Amino acid sequence: MSRTLIVLPDDAVTPILAAIHGASRTLRVKMFVFSDPTLLKAVLAAKRRGVKVRVMLNPARRSGEQDNEATREALERAGIDVNDANPAFDLTHEKSMVVDDHTAFVASLNWTTKNMTETRDYAVVTTSGHEVAEIVECFETDWDRGTFTPRERSELVWCPGPGRDRLSRFIDEARHTLFVQNERFQDMLIIERLVRAARRGVKVHVMARPAHALKREKLVEGVGGLRIMDDVGIKVHKLKHLRLHGKMMLADGVAAIVGSINFAAGSLDGRRELAIEVRDDEVVDRLHKVARHDWEHSHPLDLSDEGLLADLEDRVEGGAEMLGIDATRSRPRD
Repeated sequence: MSRTLIVLPDDAVTPILAAIHGASRTLRVKMFVFSDPTLLKAVLAAKRRGVKVRVMLNPARRSGEQDNEATREALERAGIDVNDANPAFDLTHEKSMVVDDHTAFVASLNWTTKNMTETRDYAVVTTSGHEVAEIVECFETDWDRGTFTPRERSELVWCPGPGRDRLSRFIDEARHTLFVQNERFQDMLIIERLVRAARRGVKVHVMARPAHALKREKLVEGVGGLRIMDDVGIKVHKLKHLRLHGKMMLADGVAAIVGSINFAAGSLDGRRELAIEVRDDEVVDRLHKVARHDWEHSHPLDLSDEGLLADLEDRVEGGAEMLGIDATRSRPRD
């Protein structure tokens, strides 16, 4: 089988560490945030045993916050080649690794301790030669500041580029069930496709983060997207016990897309993102079990005025006003 699935936090960091420990020739890492000390130690050890290691890091968030400076300094002290992500993009949100030009990891998770232990996240591991070669090609192109063109008829889903069309087509092709996990539902075309799926009889299950977890500047878009889906009868839930960070769609129990892409215009149009479409039985079957488990261990999001007030209270200053909710008339439910 050319693809396998890693589920976090269930599988922990073990399979990623095993891949790094097993590298014998080359290691390419492209990461939005890289701060986990165990993974850093493994990458440094790979360099010491003679592996050619290159790491591409997103230099800063939109806020200007820099997450990767300490890791960058440690890598450079060890003589590892480190490069900022391609400045052609607003930021690089892709989370990938290629080992020995043979095995590639396409993930939703950052290399942070939190994403290994506290969040629902995923990675697909592929040994398919053409997929690995395409990820390597993009790495090399971004490293050299060139222009990457995604291959036709690839299972990889890239942004900027064909990502929105690929995700839309995937939703359009669902006939019976659609499980969707994503942090952000802000892109109107994707929301429209989910609404149309529900209207043609697809049972759409959406799992999202609560309103207070959205960035303040994205609150209106994020809540608006969730409320539109809720208004047409799409079930919108939030996870219990775990923080949702994974980005996954599962259609009809036979096909899935996993990767770094949030359903937001910025992600689709301005950021380097990567996901992969899979139909491997073992991968899809496990995703279906995880999706069912997560749905059974979730709560409906209360998207009424009262529910949003309760969620935002003392968490997002001015949130009610931003959403046009009259706090004097709407009172949280007991």
